This record gives sequence, structure tokens and C-alpha cells, in this order.
Amino acid sequence: MNPEQAQRILQAGKDKGADFVEIFEEETRHAAVSFKDRKVESASAGTDYGIGIRLLFGTEVLYAHTSKDDEEHLLRLIEALAVSRGNMPGIVGLGPDDRIAPLTGIERANRHLITLDPRKVGQERKLEMLRRADETARRFSEKITQVQTRAADTVSDILICNSDGLWLTDTRTRSRFHVSVTAGGGGEIFTAGESPGSQRGFEFFEGLDVEKHAHEAAERAVRMLAAGYASGGKMPVVMGNGFGGVIFHEACGHLLETEGVRRKASVFADKIGEQIAHPEVTAVDDGLIENAWGSIHVDDEGRAPQKTTLIENGVLKTYLSDRVGAQETGVSLSGSARRESYQYAPVSRMRNTYIAAGRHTPEAVIASVEDGLYAKKLGGGSVNPATGEFNFAVEEGYRIRGGKVMEAVRGATLIGKGPEILPRISMVANDLELAAGICGASSGSVPVTVGQPTLRVDSILVGGR
Repeated sequence: MNPEQAQRILQAGKDKGADFVEIFEEETRHAAVSFKDRKVESASAGTDYGIGIRLLFGTEVLYAHTSKDDEEHLLRLIEALAVSRGNMPGIVGLGPDDRIAPLTGIERANRHLITLDPRKVGQERKLEMLRRADETARRFSEKITQVQTRAADTVSDILICNSDGLWLTDTRTRSRFHVSVTAGGGGEIFTAGESPGSQRGFEFFEGLDVEKHAHEAAERAVRMLAAGYASGGKMPVVMGNGFGGVIFHEACGHLLETEGVRRKASVFADKIGEQIAHPEVTAVDDGLIENAWGSIHVDDEGRAPQKTTLIENGVLKTYLSDRVGAQETGVSLSGSARRESYQYAPVSRMRNTYIAAGRHTPEAVIASVEDGLYAKKLGGGSVNPATGEFNFAVEEGYRIRGGKVMEAVRGATLIGKGPEILPRISMVANDLELAAGICGASSGSVPVTVGQPTLRVDSILVGGR
């Protein structure tokens, strides 16, 4: 879309009485190869294109999207949006506030250097890497019954322009590897996996130690297959670093997004300045971490990201905001407006969200527990986003006795409410680690990073067999 065409479309939205008009144009190329049972399961590549148009009347949001780019069609979309709100077609105002600002190009520094564009690399090079991972996992043990590997990348070219005069382009490149290993024996199976990802091009795959990830998944699957079942009850739990941060992300992070706060659908609404967590807890959402999976150059409203401290020494400091959320809650803009694609209007979403490193060693955290559970790695789970109630499976768990990690246990689940768990995190170690994930919410599924150091929760309900 050229600036002259965009200007006419934006002005048409203002002519219908909108306070703010935005165009989001996207072209995304995606490619992936999956390898399973020692053969190619699937190989896919394609391109998605579309345009989304957003009209804001105060904080009321109207949104439409299309895969057609002709100007007349886009103008009809705006008219249909206005009619759906009850505005009749036609000019509603010609004052100075109804004229859009001239579109001005803005350059954004690319903090995430891409050295090998995946669009220029064939799928065959991915397949060679997947075969190596498959062979490594199978060599580990005769108990390995199935290995599935996948390599995927996306490159998105984005244009964001709006009635405030913004004209901005962005290129977003992400790559991710996944290996899932299943061990079986005695009529039972156990599956373990690793899924690293980065905001990089094909150089991410070239520098990735796929044998290491495959070996770790195979080793965990075999070890946990032989483990006894966990016993349930309330007990102290040491949560491992890295993907353990998914509980904070799901059970607390969503409650700190203005999309829920502005609707009073969060228990943390109107609690800025209050103590909501143990003083040991500082939680951050950072969109600036170099090459991190959840990092962004700009958010999906065209704003620069920032490092946002959400909780500091247990005190709630702010929320993650988009344009509408910031206006309704009164917090500053944090560059957190995100969407899966042109098919969604942006809302406040997390980027790289983690509990910050603390002052203890991991060994000291474990040693502080006389009798409890070490949840070294978490698996899948479910969360009620309105209340923070969660239920997460422990993929790799061990019993702690006398301050020492003892026998492996399987079948454990962690059950609780995020807002109730935060005050019980009494020790935080210094071994912060991040892990890639995908988060689904009202604006679709977006890449996010979760993370935390090893930490102690004084009491949590553990479900067992």
C-alpha cells in the first residue's frame, strides 16, 4: 500500500466520526518440516496476506479484516463498520480534528540481527537436522518407542499506519525447533520434549545443538518412565528454572494485562501500589531482550517496546498496556499491543515475562525444604484467566527429603491460584533461565517467552495418582 492510498483510507475512517483509524497490512511466509517414525510426516510452506482496519470511537473498538487490497473494497469495509455502529455513511465533520496528520516514515533500529534469511534456505537443510535429532534420541535407549521432530520458521513483513501520522514498516523473523521423545515399557509410556526458539533466521538452526536437546528429552523420558507415582497433598514445592515460569505467565501475567484490568476481570484491578507478592518477588515483562523468542522491534500499534517492571519487591507497580487499555486504566503505554495476524485487533499481551533472579543459590533453595516436591520441569496445564486458578502437570519431578533431591516421581500436578501463590514464594535463586512458548488470548496466538529462577513456594496443593 502506498502512502497516498493509505491517507485516503484513513481519512475515510475519520469522516465516519472515528477518533482514531489504523491500518495493519501483513505478508507472512511460513515454512515447516516434521519428521516422525523415521520418515517425513509433513512439509509445508505458504504465504498469508491481509489487511486489518481498526476504528476507535473513544475506547470502543471496531475491527474488520480482508485479504483484498483494492481501495474501493477497503473503503466499503470502513463504511460497513460505521453502519454497524449506527453511523450513517457520509461526512460527519470537517473540523481540524477530523483531518488526519500527514503520514511520516519512522525508522526503527533492528535490535535482532538476522544473518541468514530462511526464505533463501531450502527445506532439505532442516530435514538433515531433524534426522540427526531422531537418531540421537533413538540411540539413547532401546526403550525409546517414538521420536517426533519439527523445524519451523516465519518471516513477516508488516506495515502499520494510522490517523496520528504514523507510517512504519517492520520485518519479523522467528525460528523454532521441537523434539518429542516417547519411552515405553511394562505397559506404560512417558513423553518428554524440548522446544527452543528465537527471533533469528536460519542461523538459529545452524547454531543449535539438536543432539543435546534430543538427548535431554530421551533421558528424561526414560528416567520418568521408571519413576514411581507421586503422592498428593499440600507441601512445599521447589519449582525449577526456565519453563517453570509458565505458571506465573498464565496464572498471574494475564491478570496484569489492561485488557482484563480495564474490564474489571482481574483480581489485580485497582491494586497498583499494593503488596501482592512476597518481598522476594520481582516480576518483569521485557520486549527488548536480544533475539529472544518473545521480543519485538515495535508492538502492533507501532510503539517501541520497553522493559516493564510489573512487580517490584512484591509491590504491584503497573500493568501491560495497549492504546485502549492505557486510556481506560490511566497507566503509561508499555509497547505491549500484540496480535497473531491481520485477522485480529491488537490488545495488551505479554512478551518476555519472568520472575527476576534473586539472592539465593539453587542448592540453598532445595536445602530449605525438609519434605516436599522438586518440580524440575513443567508440562501442559489449564488456567482460568479470570481468576488465575491453574492446574499444571509436572513433566519431571523428584521428592525432596531432608533438604536433598531424592527419587524421581511422576504423575504430579500443581494446583492453585496465582494471586494466592505469589505471597508464598519465599526464596528466589540466582539461576534465571528463559524458555519459548506460544500464548493464546483474545488477539490470537503470539510468541512469548516465560522464565524464572529456581524458587520455593512454601505451600501448594500437589495432586498425585
